[in-house]
Amino acid sequence: MKAAVIKERGAIPVIQDFPEPQEKEGAVLIDVDTAGLGGWDVLGAYRLGVEYPCVIRGEGVGRTLDGTRVYFGERSVLPFGAWAERTLVPQEEVWEVPDHIDDRTAITMGIAATGALIPLEEAKIQPGETVLILGATGTLGQIALQLAKYLGAGKVVAAARHEESLFRLKERGIADDIVCLNGDEKDEAALRDAAGEGFDVVLDLVCGQPMLNALKATRWGARIMTIGTGAGRQINLDMALLLFRSLSVIGTGQRAPDDRRRIWERLLKIAEEQDISVDYLEYDFDKASEAWETQVSGPHAKIYSAIK
Repeated sequence: MKAAVIKERGAIPVIQDFPEPQEKEGAVLIDVDTAGLGGWDVLGAYRLGVEYPCVIRGEGVGRTLDGTRVYFGERSVLPFGAWAERTLVPQEEVWEVPDHIDDRTAITMGIAATGALIPLEEAKIQPGETVLILGATGTLGQIALQLAKYLGAGKVVAAARHEESLFRLKERGIADDIVCLNGDEKDEAALRDAAGEGFDVVLDLVCGQPMLNALKATRWGARIMTIGTGAGRQINLDMALLLFRSLSVIGTGQRAPDDRRRIWERLLKIAEEQDISVDYLEYDFDKASEAWETQVSGPHAKIYSAIK
C-alpha cells in the first residue's frame, strides 16, 4: 500500500510503499478515506520508543471491512497510522460516524475540539464573562473561541502573532476583539486594553512569556487554563500574580477511550447546533511532505488529505 512514511526521527515523511497491516485480535482494519494532521503529530512526542520506518499517526475517517464509516484517533497500532491507504486501530478507538457528519467535521471534533472543550468546561465560565484565547489562530484556538461563546462568555478575545489570521477571525464574527502579539513589552499593554476590567478566563495554548503577560491582564477570581507550551515550557512566575486567581495545567488526552468518545459525540452535536467552523487546508495525498512542513510552520488551519 501507499503511505506517508517517516524513515527516522526528525525526517520529513515521504510517500512510498509500506507493508499492509494484517488482522489482529482487539484491533480493526480500516480503509482510510480522509486523514487529518495536527500539531501533536509533528512534535514527535508520541513517537518516543517507536521503531522506524513508521506511518504518520494523525487521525482520520474510513471504512471497516464490513463497510461501517468510522472515525479513529491518533492511537493506530504501530507502525501504522492515518496517512496510509489502510491502517490498524485498537477497537476501543474506532467510533462510528453519523451519516450526516462530513469527514472534516468528524476529524476536527476529535483531538482539537476535545482539547478546547475540556479546559473551558473546567474553567466554569459564568454568563457574560470575558474570555481570552491565547494562541487563537490555530484549529484548537478557533474552536475554543466558538465554544467559549457557547458556554456563556459575554466577550471573547483572540490573541496570537499572525495578524492576517486574527483579522479573519474578527471578520468571521468568531472573535469580539483581537490582540496581535509582537513578542515585546507592548504585548502586556495591548492585552490590558482588550481585557477591559480584566479577563475572567484565559485558555492558554502557548505558555511562556505570553501567558505571564495575559496573567497580568486578569481580574481577581480569574481562572487560567494552560494546555500548550509553544512559546516555552519554563516561566519565571511571581507567585503574587496568582493572588486570588487560579492556574491549572490541563491534560486533555489522558482519558479512557469511552470518555473521549462521549466527548466527541457531544462535540458533533454542538458543532451542528452552533455551526462551528474552522479554516481548512487540503493537500493531495502525494503532497504529504508539503502538508507536514506546513504543519511544522504553523498553518492557522486544519490540514487534511483525501486518501481515496
